[in-house]
Amino acid sequence: MGRVAVRSHTVRLLFILETICTLLLSHNALCFYLPGVAPEDFQKGDPLFVKVNKLTSIKTQLPYSYYSLPLCPPDTVVDSRENLGEVLRGDRIENSPYVFKMREPQMCTVVCRLKLDAKIAKQLKDKIEDEYRVNMILDNLPLVVPIARSEQEGRTVYQLGFHIGVKGQYSGSKNEKYFLHNHLSFVVKYHRDQQTDSARIVGFEVTPFSVKHEYEGKWSENTRVATCDPHSKRTVSSSNSPQEVDDKQEIIFTYDVAYQESDVKWASRWDTYLLMTDDQIHWFSIVNSLMIVLFLSGMVAMIMLRTLYRDISRYNELETQEEAQEETGWKLVHADVFRPPINSDFLCVYVGTGVQFLGMVLVTTIFAVLGFLSPSNRGGLMTAMLLLWVFMGLFAGYASARLYKMFKGTEWKQIALRTSFFFPATVFVIFFALNALIWGQKSSGAVPFGTMFALVFLWFGISVPLVFVGSYVGFRKPAIEDPVKTNKIPRQIPEQAWYMNPIFSILIGGVLPFGAVFIELFFILTSIWLNQFYYIFGFLFIVFIILIITCAEITIVLCYFQLCGEDYLWWWRSYLTSGSSALYLFLYATFYFFTKLDITKPVSGALYFGYMFIASYAFFVVTGTIGFYACFWFTRLIYSSVKID
Repeated sequence: MGRVAVRSHTVRLLFILETICTLLLSHNALCFYLPGVAPEDFQKGDPLFVKVNKLTSIKTQLPYSYYSLPLCPPDTVVDSRENLGEVLRGDRIENSPYVFKMREPQMCTVVCRLKLDAKIAKQLKDKIEDEYRVNMILDNLPLVVPIARSEQEGRTVYQLGFHIGVKGQYSGSKNEKYFLHNHLSFVVKYHRDQQTDSARIVGFEVTPFSVKHEYEGKWSENTRVATCDPHSKRTVSSSNSPQEVDDKQEIIFTYDVAYQESDVKWASRWDTYLLMTDDQIHWFSIVNSLMIVLFLSGMVAMIMLRTLYRDISRYNELETQEEAQEETGWKLVHADVFRPPINSDFLCVYVGTGVQFLGMVLVTTIFAVLGFLSPSNRGGLMTAMLLLWVFMGLFAGYASARLYKMFKGTEWKQIALRTSFFFPATVFVIFFALNALIWGQKSSGAVPFGTMFALVFLWFGISVPLVFVGSYVGFRKPAIEDPVKTNKIPRQIPEQAWYMNPIFSILIGGVLPFGAVFIELFFILTSIWLNQFYYIFGFLFIVFIILIITCAEITIVLCYFQLCGEDYLWWWRSYLTSGSSALYLFLYATFYFFTKLDITKPVSGALYFGYMFIASYAFFVVTGTIGFYACFWFTRLIYSSVKID
């Protein structure tokens, strides 16, 4: 499924586009490609410009600009234009002094010479200690380090970016030293067109080395490096004489470039980064989730077809009110079951927000499955999610206003205002606090003022007006009529069994929805916090559909048991039952933090738990809304089937 999501969609999309382009060009027409899928042809000798991206570390989760370290900047540093998603990810794409010529190998090209002082040496040591990686880009492909595996483990795997340096010891010494990777052996893989002799880049790899370069005489631009000389064909193939990082050390940066023809076509070049070796565990996740769904579906079917059908038939056959009074269970609370709950305004706000998030996730996942959110379009996924969330404000306002009017509310503007501000304001306060922490660390992950203004504009300029428009339309609609009348005096709720205690049943209700997604959740957390690609949206879409079904069914089952106990306070409990799965998500994120991550800095830990709290909060409103609407539909269905005198 994962392979299909990557290869088949991309290849099919490119084939269709290229066919259309060929047909249109024959009539002197123009054609276009979707973002991130436009190939570029290079002739022999064409310049290839390598760009540098942020420095990243899975230990600190704080990205830094490449030139925050003195790593051979060009004469003029030029920033590439990043989209909204790239800026929020901390991407800072800039030009570099690494310039290649297509299919013309280079050996031992000197980039620059650097003399360390105590301050720079400390900066480099700190980055090496925190295992920072250098990220580069060529023709929109990220730089990777190939890591060979044994025959038993399978094919070669690839690491995004190369480490700035390593810690180690000289033989016979116990003192730990820091060594810098100052020589890079690049390999550019290309696919050549036999007819035109043009080539397309399909791979960009590097093997880093730490080498203490030597030279004779005084240093000048024409000085030859004795340890890496193309004239004497002396190349760097190991780090036996490494370059130490220390005060007053002299470091010379060099690189090689080799070209390797490949059978991989341009349309399939991302397969190297995206293909998985663990398809089976994803299928296990799907089967595991389906078992939960089948179990719950059986319970719902039994309730709907056997118990409810029997109850409704018998209840409708009762001839007198006295006989009806002798009945027990869900039928006795028909005059109270649609009584508006306490804090009904906040329930309307949460349901509206849940509809907004549900629409965003559903549309984003569908577009991702269809291949429109390619990883080659960096930041595209996050940008799409933000824009969709903003425009889904229309549905948030509509849903909250419809429910508000059903609860006999009259101030639709007030509910629209709460819907447009309550959840976003909470998230914005947390996000602003986390951004201040990142800013204090001088990280490129800190959102600039201009981007912060753009986010505020999306919120106030687009989302808020759309929520008001949706609320206006929803409030003008006729109010949803209850299938039965509600008594003026509330019925007393009898004492409940211990297992129907609200807190206990709510916590139990969240277990199965979480169980349906927790395996896929592991891969999502790994892609976010361990700097790996996540592109198995086919699996994710199936799991998301299973999550919706699971939330709906577990809420219906527990709602039925609650009504059978003559407890009619189901409104908030239906929301919290499936929404409690967010608590398990946050607990799992905590478990993941202590078992899988090597984060030790307090700021990095605060970032992790802050962002995971936001994610859990969003998961709460999505799953809670699914459960609420399922229970809302269920109660209206069963009580509309009963004849009430």
